[in-house]
Amino acid sequence: MNTTTKSTTMPRRGFIGSALSGAVALSATSLYAATPTTSAAQSVDATKVTYRTIKVRGIDIHYREAGSADSPAVLLLHGFPSSSHMFRALIPQLASKYRVIAPDYPGFGFSGQPSLAEFEYSFGALATLVDDFTQAVGAKKYAIYMQDFGGPVGFRLAVKHPERVRGMIIQNATLHGEGWNPDIVKQFAPFWKERNAETEKPIRGFLKAETTKFQYTHGASRIEQISPDAWKHDQAGLDRAGNDAVQLQYLWNYQDNVAQYPAWQDYLKTKQPPVLIAWGKNDPFFTLAGVDAIKALAPKAKINIYDAGHFALETHAKEIGTEVLHFLAKTNH
Repeated sequence: MNTTTKSTTMPRRGFIGSALSGAVALSATSLYAATPTTSAAQSVDATKVTYRTIKVRGIDIHYREAGSADSPAVLLLHGFPSSSHMFRALIPQLASKYRVIAPDYPGFGFSGQPSLAEFEYSFGALATLVDDFTQAVGAKKYAIYMQDFGGPVGFRLAVKHPERVRGMIIQNATLHGEGWNPDIVKQFAPFWKERNAETEKPIRGFLKAETTKFQYTHGASRIEQISPDAWKHDQAGLDRAGNDAVQLQYLWNYQDNVAQYPAWQDYLKTKQPPVLIAWGKNDPFFTLAGVDAIKALAPKAKINIYDAGHFALETHAKEIGTEVLHFLAKTNH
């Protein structure tokens, strides 16, 4: 694939992308109580989104769900610093044919935020929790849509349970070192090498309001379509008491994802799952070189590049949704 990576001038402060376990008790409530009486009503109601909370490993996990429980499942895994909120426009598009499930990770969205003593806040622990979550809600097999932080979670699930994964949609989530913007690597390398107050300073910049807005607006076309609700929603989460410690722990542990890249690459190369890539080409964190690297491992992957930034769903949800539906229709469910 011939691509050209757009050069980006980085702001002075840091900003993020994805910088670089067992009883499960279910208690869920639906926002919509109406019961359809006709097949037409059932078709319409299938796209309605319900908002539920389930306790997994003692932590309240909030999630959005839509679609028939009998339909093939699609698991939506969000990025930093968002939540299931980032899929608000995509979920209704997919729900007419699929059961769509989008959880908020601990410390994100409306899920619980246990202390660091109560939850590890590592990506390994997060993937284990999401694994338990899928089984608790009855998603035995699923296609995975992953963006940013969702990549490390989704690939861990796939490596652990390849028989459960029916397909992968990758949106701006890299599994190669060359997929990183070098300027981002420069900010994270000292923090990962020796974590202290000084090396932590640029990482704290990722938690600031101007950085959150930057993630949504930088490199985005159709910028007038980006709702301020998106970054305001994310920032409200980042500003919660104690959330800075949670996010810093996730970001420090991100180095373990880099260490896992060879295993994820081997998974793609040997298992050859169906892959759809939906990528915002102007992402200031993950470059188009990452797309080429994925394509080299999964040559049958379908690639769609959009004139968008890190959060491409904000401006291209309709186009991405159409491609995802086409992709899922061809996937062996």
